[in-house]
Amino acid sequence: KPPQLPWRVEADQSADFAGDEPLLIVQRTGVPLMIDPNRSNAVKALLASEPLDLILSDDGMQHYRLARDLELVLIDATRGLGNRRCLPAGPLREPVERLQSVDAVLYNGAAADREDGFAFQLQPTALVNLRSGERRPLDHFPGGQALHAVAGIGNPQRFFKTLETLHWQPVPHAFADHAEYSVEALNFTPSLPLVMTEKDAVKCRAFAAADWWYLAVDAVPSPAFVAWFDTQLMRLLPDRLLP
Repeated sequence: KPPQLPWRVEADQSADFAGDEPLLIVQRTGVPLMIDPNRSNAVKALLASEPLDLILSDDGMQHYRLARDLELVLIDATRGLGNRRCLPAGPLREPVERLQSVDAVLYNGAAADREDGFAFQLQPTALVNLRSGERRPLDHFPGGQALHAVAGIGNPQRFFKTLETLHWQPVPHAFADHAEYSVEALNFTPSLPLVMTEKDAVKCRAFAAADWWYLAVDAVPSPAFVAWFDTQLMRLLPDRLLP
């Protein structure tokens, strides 16, 4: 709910203005980012303020007034397309047939590329303290460590399973996607370290306790996707990308 639209997201803003995902992206990468329900207006505002070569639109497929050079679809490798129906009868925003017209499909969590798409994994890289910003390796907690696990994302169970693969013992606390948090909502017993997603952390830093952490993860696409994507960028931006 920004004061005006389009709205340029800055790293020091509140998630109340910027939204959790846009704020996460800016804090993690520093890229110029504009939000507006009218994606075309957001793009125009970006182009007016920055010399850009490439614009990425998250969840942009259904914004048909916005021109695009490439369309990438991300699918959860475990849950797939659900009952293959569109909202509100199912989980999809576009009909299944729409996949026939996109440029590439990526399967989040797939172990290998598929005939109809590329694989990529989310790889845990570090623990980051919400209050101090201290970055610690994943062996900061020993194997078997009990901890409170908080996830307000589309599929909280995936986060909890990730913590289990790191040999910790999470006490799961699933919240709705884009949930709003408070000290009271996260006051759990017994007293244990708390680990949350980076998306949740951007909303909790102001009141975080000393033993609250987020799990930093990086997307690791398959080599085949990296090669394909490089080829597409060279085709679209040959003069900008050649050494």
